[in-house]
Amino acid sequence: MKVLSIQALTKESFAPFGDVIECAGAAHYPINEGTTERYHDLARIEPGDQGRAILSIFRGLASTFPFRVAMMERHPLGSQAFVPLQDRCYLVVVADPADGIDAPGQLHAFLAQGHQGVNYRPGVWHHPLIAVGAEGVSATLSDFLVIDREGPGPNCDEQPLAEPSVLDFKQT
Repeated sequence: MKVLSIQALTKESFAPFGDVIECAGAAHYPINEGTTERYHDLARIEPGDQGRAILSIFRGLASTFPFRVAMMERHPLGSQAFVPLQDRCYLVVVADPADGIDAPGQLHAFLAQGHQGVNYRPGVWHHPLIAVGAEGVSATLSDFLVIDREGPGPNCDEQPLAEPSVLDFKQT
């Protein structure tokens, strides 16, 4: 079984798969008589034809490691954004969009910090939520604000991997 290396999540490294949602480097300006700073247009939300953008909260149980990556999913009709609601890191696994999920070496793993969200472009293969618990706390739950598509047509494809991989993450 292949071990995936985990790289830092940056706007540049994640660009082939979608957007990193964070305040750093974003256009911003004061609103509400100067009491609030607006960080503007952080991701391109794409609900697709006849779709509408919806907001949900996903509550994920912290994963145990080593973690087996045996399947991927994609949303062909619209984008899907995850924004953590706690300051906890989480893991993101995506497939190279040019090669797909079963090309050897084409999975990429990213360590997202608690102040970073991700927005998967339509059709990008990704693993479902991989929450990481608070250090020293078992069975930690992590909440994520999720922005995705509601509308006609099938918008979730799941595919088992021909060759599963493993993530061996140790929190520092």
